[in-house]
Amino acid sequence: MSEASAPHAADRRELTAAQRNAVAELLRVSPVADELGRRFVRAGHELHLVGGSVRDALLGRLGDDLDFCTDAHPDETLRIIKGWAESIWETGREFGTIGAQRDGLRLEITTFRAESYDQVTRNPVVVYGTSLDEDLKRRDFTINAMAVSLPEHRFTDPHGGLADLSAKVIRTPSTPGESFGDDPLRMLRAARFAAQLRFAVHPDVHVAMTEMAADLDRITAERIRDEFTKLLCGADPITGLRLLVDTGLAERFLPELTGLKLEIDEHAQHKDVYEHTLTVVENAVSYEEEGCDFILRMAALLHDVGKPATKAVGSDGRVSFHHHEVVGARLTKARMKAMRYPKEVTAKVTALVALHLRFYGYGRGEWTDSAVRRYVADAGDLLPRLHKLTRSDCTTRNRRKAAQLAADYDALEDRIARIAAEEDLARVRPDLDGNAIMELLGVPPGPVVGRAWKHLKEQRLEHGPLDRDAAEAELLRWARAEGLIS
Repeated sequence: MSEASAPHAADRRELTAAQRNAVAELLRVSPVADELGRRFVRAGHELHLVGGSVRDALLGRLGDDLDFCTDAHPDETLRIIKGWAESIWETGREFGTIGAQRDGLRLEITTFRAESYDQVTRNPVVVYGTSLDEDLKRRDFTINAMAVSLPEHRFTDPHGGLADLSAKVIRTPSTPGESFGDDPLRMLRAARFAAQLRFAVHPDVHVAMTEMAADLDRITAERIRDEFTKLLCGADPITGLRLLVDTGLAERFLPELTGLKLEIDEHAQHKDVYEHTLTVVENAVSYEEEGCDFILRMAALLHDVGKPATKAVGSDGRVSFHHHEVVGARLTKARMKAMRYPKEVTAKVTALVALHLRFYGYGRGEWTDSAVRRYVADAGDLLPRLHKLTRSDCTTRNRRKAAQLAADYDALEDRIARIAAEEDLARVRPDLDGNAIMELLGVPPGPVVGRAWKHLKEQRLEHGPLDRDAAEAELLRWARAEGLIS
């Protein structure tokens, strides 16, 4: 060993010892794990804290969910924890997992696995293993293939996960090709961990992700959706998104994102719409007040997906994307439906995409109070998110222009607040309800009431609140014009 490399090696040994001590200390102050370990040992079985729990303990962020593995089969695990656990659930029993709760901690105890895959649907075929080493070898990444045996706190790291954790590298225990061949979803998980932990994937992993991207087609939309959601909600979603595009994985389930690389921005301020979009996502994250707002992040990611289909070049050479928000909303709805997102989530993201351009033009002084009311009414409970999305969409490098856009939006928010103080903008309703409409017109429930209600709402948006007499007069005027009364 050279003199130059010796200090580095010493530092690595010190770091390893410090991190091992951190695991022991975290377990010491969490006696539930040791209690559980002693119960398994008394029953003649092993118990090990594994996977993300060990990784997070080493990172100093161990939470309330603990993962364990054991040589005990589910029936034996149930016998060991019965009378000790405060509650028990068996929803994961077919995969060898028994869940339990104790002292506010959620515990999942899984029998050693040596699972194989059917190589068609890539669904796991659970086969119980016989050793900890066998179990760790089948895990997705080395940083998730470490264990702490209980109750003695013996640390096991057969694949160099601790070194990879220190180096912030995502690597597989076996070759990447073997690991991804077992379960192609692991390619998406690699991008997800890159986003969550701010880690880089090992070059060999990157190559395998690129070469095997098409294998992701065998994975169900629901599993892809869940991993992608976690990626987008990561601490650094941009790193994960770039990895999806660069390896070709995005093309398999979110081709609209890759398609943005082909289009230049109409203001020619960015390399392409793809780079602009990543900046908007980054900006949106900075506006979050607490935790991940998936709806805001997804709207930021998809807000310009309609541009490729609406690109036009004028006679003066300028590029435009007229009505791309309308096309984008349609594409967003279709893509999120294909990814099996819930209807209510899809509806909110789609609405934000459709509304994201509405603000532009406000600075020209053309908006009346009526236009402001419609802006608020159309956004509904999405208004706070629409504020954030619109501000995030300002990515111009022109400082004067950026300052003007910010000032314009400040003015709009102030104007909304002023009008809201005078009117109930949060609940824009007609000044007469359905019962009043039926009583005044002498009609039963039906389409006429709906039409009248819609007309009065339009009047409310256009002119603001009407008193009772004015509202009734307007309703009667409308009914005469419609031939409903004489």
